[in-house]
Amino acid sequence: MMKYSSISFLLVLGLIFSSSACDSQKTNASAGTAETTAMPDRKGNPDPVAGITIQELDKKYEGLEKAYLAGGCFWCTEASLDRIQGVTDVHSGYAGGKEINPTYKEVSTGKTSHAEAIVVYYDPAIIDYNTILDVFFVAHDPTQVNRQGPDVGPHYRSAIFPINDEQRKAAEAKIATLNDSGEFSKTIATTIEDPIEFYLAEAYHQDYYEDTSNPNQGYVQNVSRPKVEKVMKVFKDRLKPEFKK
Repeated sequence: MMKYSSISFLLVLGLIFSSSACDSQKTNASAGTAETTAMPDRKGNPDPVAGITIQELDKKYEGLEKAYLAGGCFWCTEASLDRIQGVTDVHSGYAGGKEINPTYKEVSTGKTSHAEAIVVYYDPAIIDYNTILDVFFVAHDPTQVNRQGPDVGPHYRSAIFPINDEQRKAAEAKIATLNDSGEFSKTIATTIEDPIEFYLAEAYHQDYYEDTSNPNQGYVQNVSRPKVEKVMKVFKDRLKPEFKK
């Protein structure tokens, strides 16, 4: 599925099909993005890079609840959560920064304070926020500080962005439980932050893992796929029918 308008053929050709890190893949994909003029009263860009704001997107999912999460490269976390029953949709984007309408190029080069993040729309009648967090903590390594494997930098930090007090308390409790359980050999590094504003990422990032032209690409095979398959194994009883083997 593609959430936005079709990706141009030239843009797809711009992707490199082997890499040891997520950055080099995406930098090539966004190389043709035009620079925008910063807004005079606040650092940022005048228009959303996805052509839609989070407020506009929310209207498409009325009656559902949502969660903002960051766990390294959003290709991996998006695909992992999207396989779980009760999750209606997942979109990649940027959260936790003050800059307006950030671009991938700005985020990946440290020009903003955003993290690569996802917004998860889910049906609370089928799955709760606590279970969303369970999947999230399996989908990445929450003990790594400002990195996930080959992807290094604050924009790859592990973070939870609660949108209300209930989510904040649940996130705090989950981290405390994991630290006490000894499940991880190191202390959980996941931060709990104010999302400030969630900005949707460029169209070519959406459903990247699912794009049939990408699974043979080095990063997806070597980094994304093991994480997604781990989630599918651990949560095999919660997978959507189409993802059950």
